Amino acid sequence: MSDPDVDDIERRMNGAIEALKREFSTLRTGRASASILDQVKVDAYGTPTPINQVGSINVPEARMISVQVWDKSLVKAVEVAIRDADLGLNPSADGQLVRVPLPDLTEERRTEMGKIASKYAEQARVAVRNVRRDGMDELKKMEKAHDMSEDDHKVWADEFQKMTDTQVAEIDRMFESKHAEIMQV
Repeated sequence: MSDPDVDDIERRMNGAIEALKREFSTLRTGRASASILDQVKVDAYGTPTPINQVGSINVPEARMISVQVWDKSLVKAVEVAIRDADLGLNPSADGQLVRVPLPDLTEERRTEMGKIASKYAEQARVAVRNVRRDGMDELKKMEKAHDMSEDDHKVWADEFQKMTDTQVAEIDRMFESKHAEIMQV
């Protein structure tokens, strides 16, 4: 008799939560955050490059992000990349410094951001459920190979379900928090 790899199941479920945290950090709320630009890729020397590899990102004030571009020839590319990232931002260059003022979010934009946050949360829930399904498949294989009794299968299935319920509840809590933050005027 052997036990399923619970540590792997738990690690993969936690990975879905971490991915959701990263995705939520890129959603713009009313306050400036350097992580808003994490997904921006700059066409640097013919290669899509993360913006944090072509300059340093700072938040000098509550509604402003600045990018100090290291190579003067990339300033225009940084401006274009931020503008084209569909973040609703309009950067302006001043020498090698690109200033990105954060406009107030309109009600329409807040609603749109809320929908994006909801989509991210649903993707995380699906990922957690897929991990549970993989665990259940492993249990079925173990039972079929007579490595596990029917009673043990039931115990482990209940354990996987409890883990899933806990993770989904955490995702829901994170979403509610992020949604409230986005909708806050």
